[in-house]
Amino acid sequence: MNREKVQIFDTTLRDGEQVPGCKLDTKQKLVIAERLDNMGVDIIEAGFPISSPGDFLSVTEISKVVKNATVCGLTRAVKKDIDVAAEALKLAKKPRIHTGIGTSDSHIIHKLNTTREDIIERAKAAVAHAKSYVEDVEFYAEDAGRTDNAFLAQVCEEVIKSGATVLNIPDTTGYCLPEEYGAKIKYLKENVKGIDNVTISCHCHNDLGMATANSISGAINGARQIECTINGIGERAGNTALEEVVMIFKQHPDLNLYTDIDTKQLNEMSRLVSESMGMMVQPNKAIVGANAFAHSSGIHQDGVIKNRATYEIIDPADVGVNESSIVLTARSGRAALAYRAKKVGYELTKTQLDVVYVEFLKFADMKKEVLDDDIHLIIAASKIEGDLIKR
Repeated sequence: MNREKVQIFDTTLRDGEQVPGCKLDTKQKLVIAERLDNMGVDIIEAGFPISSPGDFLSVTEISKVVKNATVCGLTRAVKKDIDVAAEALKLAKKPRIHTGIGTSDSHIIHKLNTTREDIIERAKAAVAHAKSYVEDVEFYAEDAGRTDNAFLAQVCEEVIKSGATVLNIPDTTGYCLPEEYGAKIKYLKENVKGIDNVTISCHCHNDLGMATANSISGAINGARQIECTINGIGERAGNTALEEVVMIFKQHPDLNLYTDIDTKQLNEMSRLVSESMGMMVQPNKAIVGANAFAHSSGIHQDGVIKNRATYEIIDPADVGVNESSIVLTARSGRAALAYRAKKVGYELTKTQLDVVYVEFLKFADMKKEVLDDDIHLIIAASKIEGDLIKR
């Protein structure tokens, strides 16, 4: 079976920046946008141009510097929004206008106070207007995750007729189960006329911790674009994490799906976004967390020292991490102690290691983590008899 590409749509600079306290200035956005472009992202959602003069400026400036990726601007299904986005994107080599409207009954009744018929007309008008400016128009059906499938299919069919090139099916509230979200994509593939002429996109939120799983399920069922952010940042509990979906495809070649992301840049990209936004990456975050390749359990450490693949399915180098970390704690065994001692210059015999290990456990019970400098103290306190080989 031929492998198919899944496009990576990065919305770190739009949805990701909506996190309270994580505002970026234009200069910071330009640095991140250029790095995303260099990393192989296919589409960069640069901002929401009508929302503020700063966002308009950022989209304009990003449009000038991005060389390879499509540059996208978000709008509501409002003529003025679309006009402003088109102006901001006019210097982009590959511009895209991303417009849309809520389609769930919850949004139609409580947020927009209108009818399904009106939603369809407004959606069609917005796409047609955007199409008058750019060829590439993405339509988002906000809260598609909670939208009746038959109505969602009707909306999708109408916006395709109006010129949409990409259909974004957001699980805006992070409500769907992976099987449910995948089935929704499958339903659209089978019931929307003209669906094979457009790209289906997944935009999943993480309110129940299933954003990545839902996006993968969507791709398995026919979506060929995933909207995501670095470190999974975004509204509320965040968005699908770019690094997670990219590595899932890489580690599961049986899916026959791939991306063009240079994965060796993932760790550095994660750090850049974290530092720029002042938002710490949780240590146990998949792929890019500080503990993603750290081992403290003696059983795990022994296995990794013998063969990394026993407890690591990803080579750290593949995501830009130098090596696995063997962290010395009270749970560590002799193999880990010998490994770390060798790193700081000591070749311990089995007899010497037995003696040092007793002292190590005393020390480890007093500290959360035993560091390199501590190893020298432990060996000195062990009063090893005979010659100690120091490299």
